[in-house]
Parts: sequence; C-alpha cells; structure tokens
Amino acid sequence: MTVVPRVLLSAPSSGHGTSALSLGLLAALADRGLDVAGFKIGPDQVDAAYLGLAAGRPGRNLDPRLVGPERIAPLFAHGSAGAGLAVVQGTMGLYDSVAGRPETESTAAVAAALRSPVVLMVDVAAMGQSVAALVHGFRAYDEQLWLGGVILNRVASPRHEAMLHEALDDIGVPVYGALRRHELPPVLPARRHGLVPAIARDGEAVRAVRRLGEAVAATVDLDRLLVLARSAPELTVDPWSPEPAAGAPGGARPVVALAGGPGGSYSHPETAELLRAAGAEVVTVDPLRDEALPVGTRALVVGGGLPESYADELSANRRLCIAVAELARTGRPVIAEGAGLLWLARELDGLPMCGVLDAVGASRDGMVIGYREATARTESVVAAAGTVVVGHKQHAAVLTPRSGERPAWSWDGGAPEGFVWRGVHASQLVPHWAAYPEIAARLVAAAAVEPATVAAPA
Repeated sequence: MTVVPRVLLSAPSSGHGTSALSLGLLAALADRGLDVAGFKIGPDQVDAAYLGLAAGRPGRNLDPRLVGPERIAPLFAHGSAGAGLAVVQGTMGLYDSVAGRPETESTAAVAAALRSPVVLMVDVAAMGQSVAALVHGFRAYDEQLWLGGVILNRVASPRHEAMLHEALDDIGVPVYGALRRHELPPVLPARRHGLVPAIARDGEAVRAVRRLGEAVAATVDLDRLLVLARSAPELTVDPWSPEPAAGAPGGARPVVALAGGPGGSYSHPETAELLRAAGAEVVTVDPLRDEALPVGTRALVVGGGLPESYADELSANRRLCIAVAELARTGRPVIAEGAGLLWLARELDGLPMCGVLDAVGASRDGMVIGYREATARTESVVAAAGTVVVGHKQHAAVLTPRSGERPAWSWDGGAPEGFVWRGVHASQLVPHWAAYPEIAARLVAAAAVEPATVAAPA
C-alpha cells in the first residue's frame, strides 16, 4: 500500500497554464523543504524533465497508452516513494483522449486510477460568472471524479476576482488561488531546446523555475492545497519494481552508456533503473559535450528525448561520432530512439553525423506525432521478430531511406521503418521500457558477451 499526499492539476483544455502552475507549485513547496515528486500524464518528456528540475528528483511520465492503464498506479507509487507530496500534471483537457479512449487514457482516468483529488486551472481572462457553469459542468460530467477545487489564472482585477469567488461559492467549489495576468510569465527556455536545459541544469531554466515558484507561493494558498492533497486515500497497489523476477545475473557488470546530462538522461528514468536491475553499470554520456564514450563501454542507449534542434552540436562533436561508429562497427549493442536515429545517420541537413546508417536525414515543415502499435520485423537487441509494442513518434526530420534492408518495425498504414544492423537498433519510435522490461534484459545480456566478428561494411 502507498500513502502519498497528491494532487492532480488539469484544465478545461490546453493553454490554461497548468504547465507553469505545476512547475511553480513543485518549486514553491520544495523551497519550503518538502520532498516533492512530479509526474506528467502522456508522452511529453520535456514537461517531465522540467518537473524533475523543479522537484529535485526525476520527473516521470504516466502514459496509459504506452505502459497500459494497469501500470499507472504502480509506476506512480514507485516514483513518489518517500515524497511528502506528489503533483501530477494533466494533458489537454480533463476528459480528453487523443485516441478517443477517455475512459482509460484521459487525465480524468488517471485521476481515478490514482484516487487523486483534481484541481482545475481555469483561464478566466474573458470570463465572469460563467466560470461557475463551466466548473459545475466538469464536476457533474463524471460523478466518480473528485474535483477538489480550482485555481484561477489571468484574473483582471480585485473586482473581477471577487466576482469569480462569489460565483464559485454559490456552487460550493473552493478557490485555492488567483493569479493576475502575467503572473505566470513565459520564462522557460524555448520549446525547441527540448529537455536539454532541464537535464543540463542550465542557469536560465533554473531561474525560470524559481521565478514560477515565487509567483505560485505569492498567489496560491499552499497550506489549504496541502490539506486537500493529504486527504487522498491509500493506494492499494504494489509499487512497480525494475527488479527482474529471477534477479540480476552475477559476474561483471557491463558498462552501458546512457545519453543524457548531469540532471538525467534522454530516456525515461525507468530505463536506467531497468538496466541496473538487469545487471548493468549505467554511465551517462553527453552527446553534446563529451568527446569519448565512458571507459569500458559495451553498449549505448540514446533515448527519445534527444532534441532534433541540436544537429550543429551533434555534428561538431566529431570525436564522439567516431567512437559511436566504432562501437557499432564492432557489433556492440546500440539502441537509438527518436532523434537518436538521426544522429546515427550519414548526415542531417547536410551536416555529417555518426555514419553508422547509410541514410540521410532532412528537416521538413510540420511534425509527425502520434502513437503506433508496431510489430518487430527483425530479430534484434530490442525484441524478437513478431513482438508487438506500443510506442510514440514525434519528429520533424525524416530519413531517406525510411528503413534498411532489415527494418526495425512495421505498423498498419505505414511502410516499414527503422534499421537493424549488427547490434544496432535505430528507430524514431519511442516505447516506454517500463512496459517492456525485456528490452533492458536483452541489451544487458548482449553487452555481457563478445560480439561475433563480422566483415560486412557499414
């Protein structure tokens, strides 16, 4: 059983300010000395990384589509262990689901799985007494939902705030805070930088989170909100564990390099935990700054959070590119997800990359984004042929060709995608390893043995 005070922050739709509020709330409570944990619903690793920066412990994704609804509460219990408060940031509107499965994949469904009170963030810039009708509708739509109160954003004046309070008092909904216009300023580094500023502990990112914390501390009744969070009941689930059923193998622990920075990796936090549990020594390598792989590296994992916008820095780091190419050439396991696939290509937008894959990347207008149910086309370090996984894709750049002679995946409505070559598995599809712990086990097992000698050129 797990007893963690918790609150889930959501909104009627995107754009009401829940990202800034979540960061500010974590930063404000951490500044009080409270041990806090942050979670992001959905696949957005950028938001999760910033929640981790604000909380001082890894921010984690809770995505029912990627890990299965049954793993949501166990993953939450694992990630919030020992915390005095957990803040869960919703996605889109409270009852929305990209795939039209709100009963299992919406923010409301996650709130039900976590038995968590919900605080609704409402942008009231163009709203008066109608706020009561809006909030009442969200509360009445699902009688099982625990709507604990609201926080008002972009309030125009003291008179406006009084009007809103009066309307919400009439329907018995508590107001935990009211922020004036511009009190949650857009201070975070540009979105194109991805999660790099957060995991690099960049000064601009740290200052932005601190500023949001100060704004929330000045405008939100933290004590009342803590009372609400502490009223959440026990979660009667066993925490998720990365430990394999049979325990980790004995003997020497192979070194697995995990791409990232001082504040975390480009993979979900569970990836490193699974690798360690499977018997690996996990060492971080920064593809933007480190010029060599860690000493003794026997495998490399480049997670899906590596941003596409750092092509210049990735290309300029020629020494590391050469080291990665040599690791792949010798048959060592290399898993590249998301933009990691582009890093392994011959070039991206005319810039030389690692040259592991005989393919060329090019950026295009627009974004490919969405979930895919994929079938493994080729036996690899990731999966046996025929294995089915659910992953997420989000990229603007594409590779030509889209796949090699031995593709990684295929799915309905699309041509085969990705590359399997020697010990390399590279694809823009990003699964969540907590749902497929066998990936870590396969990787560590492959890293622990000497690869077969092969003569075929890259």
